[in-house]
Amino acid sequence: MKTLVMETESKKPILVLMHGDCEVSTRQLARLMGVKHITPCEVEVAQKHTGYQVGGISPFGTRRQMPVYAESSLFQLSRIYINGGKRGFLVEIDPNNLREVLNVTEVEVALQASP
Repeated sequence: MKTLVMETESKKPILVLMHGDCEVSTRQLARLMGVKHITPCEVEVAQKHTGYQVGGISPFGTRRQMPVYAESSLFQLSRIYINGGKRGFLVEIDPNNLREVLNVTEVEVALQASP
């Protein structure tokens, strides 16, 4: 699973939790959120909002509290591996723990990554 930092056209940051082998349909996510555009944050901006280096971003303990959107099919898995705040440091958890700890909005915005 990957944690992505994105922003709306008004520069409001959000976190998106997605399968590692999928991409995010930013058009569909924007539609669900009722905004015009969603784009990935620049590396420096993502690091500023989260306090983590890109490649090691965790949805837990971010510097700034942000809305969290998670692909709904993640919750059908028995276990997931999520970044623990450092590149290469993964934590195995039950995906339902995300619901307990984070105020997660479930969405269906996954696209199969192009080869």
